[in-house]
Amino acid sequence: MSKFAKWLGAGAGFTLGGPIGAVVGFVVGSFIDGISIEDLEREREKSSYDKSRSKNNAHSGDFEISLLILSSLVIKADGNVDKKELDFVRHYFIRLYGKERANNAFKLFNGIVKRDVSLRQVCLQIRKYMSHSSRLQLIHFLFGIAYSDGEIKVSEEEVIARIAFYFRVGEGDFNSIKSSFLLKTENAYATLGVSKESTDGEVKKAYRRMVKKYHPDKLVGLGEEHIKEAKKKFEQIQKAYEEIKAEREV
Repeated sequence: MSKFAKWLGAGAGFTLGGPIGAVVGFVVGSFIDGISIEDLEREREKSSYDKSRSKNNAHSGDFEISLLILSSLVIKADGNVDKKELDFVRHYFIRLYGKERANNAFKLFNGIVKRDVSLRQVCLQIRKYMSHSSRLQLIHFLFGIAYSDGEIKVSEEEVIARIAFYFRVGEGDFNSIKSSFLLKTENAYATLGVSKESTDGEVKKAYRRMVKKYHPDKLVGLGEEHIKEAKKKFEQIQKAYEEIKAEREV
């Protein structure tokens, strides 16, 4: 069996079924020679895939496939497939997974980007099986794609907002993640989901809430590479709190 089939079949869990599985099956059947969806399912069974796994225990491969599909939706949001955005996704995967694994991912991505995908159905499947912390990390990555050309286009933000809505990611979390990519003094407050008018107590409470929500330990099980990325957001939260305390001389 090819390395691609082993990567995808053994690494994936819930994403080989439902609406996402249909997209993966179409891409494998149409763009990747010598492999069928049945081959992937056999590889999954060899890896002792447990169909009873809860949403807090999604496979690392599920996160990768979800990223690829959602990335394609954001990249196509403005009607153009921008090279800078494609490069951002490629470099992100190489940095996280290494060149060989990233190349396998892009075999899948090159087919996904040509496929019409139901945003709602895909998001509802991800929401069912992935934890809230994992969904927040997906939103963070999608904003990174949108901002890779130096600006977040309205059409791209609208798609990410729809994804966040289906993910049940609240407005505060959405704005907090978005603020990470905007160069404004007010970002420290936006990162914590508060305003300059908030009291010191409200700021401290918001900080503790964010620390609990975005702690990298919540992504245990998705792989060290994803935990490493989550630490960046966690560090932004800590930095924002320190900036506010320094400004207020607390």
